Amino acid sequence: MILSDAEIARRLDEGSLVVDPLDDPDLQIQPASVDLRLGREFLEFRRTNIPCIHPDDEREVDEYVSETVVEQGDDFVLHPGDFVLGTTHERVEIPADLIAHVQGRSSMGRLAVVVHATAGVVDPGYRGQITLELSNLGAAPVALTPGMRISQLIFTELTEPAERPYGAERGSKYQDQSGPQASRIGGDEEFDGEQRSGERFKD
Repeated sequence: MILSDAEIARRLDEGSLVVDPLDDPDLQIQPASVDLRLGREFLEFRRTNIPCIHPDDEREVDEYVSETVVEQGDDFVLHPGDFVLGTTHERVEIPADLIAHVQGRSSMGRLAVVVHATAGVVDPGYRGQITLELSNLGAAPVALTPGMRISQLIFTELTEPAERPYGAERGSKYQDQSGPQASRIGGDEEFDGEQRSGERFKD
């Protein structure tokens, strides 16, 4: 069941769902979603001459990105073909009986701006800001203003609460994140920090 505006408002009031700060509920709570605003921090991907990035080498991942913080009143210009990581202004807490999906606002989609490549799911139990995977698929640069409503969260009720929600018990890598976070795939169990993908499946 997808939550309606009335159910979203009820859960926010009772504290079983958190979207903070929710400065303008009348504007941000839509018929079946909550609009989230753009934060000020961005991770930009540098041009690089290395042959490839090994996901299990966090040093290579960290060297590939640089942080930009947009000053009050300024914009971040997203150029055609660019891919950057942004963040929501709001912090969320998703209870164990809900799953949330991040979608771009249609007004942004009509400017050819998308807000996620693959990471559209916010798991039950997740706490923190949401990293946005921002791309410009159009032919013209688009100015993104921190504080603008850029994405929306749609909440679906599970048939029963998750037995092992996102968090420390699962070794979840992005719990309580603040600002955009680069990939931490190197922390996955299938990576041991020493072997490359071609070696992991040898008998």
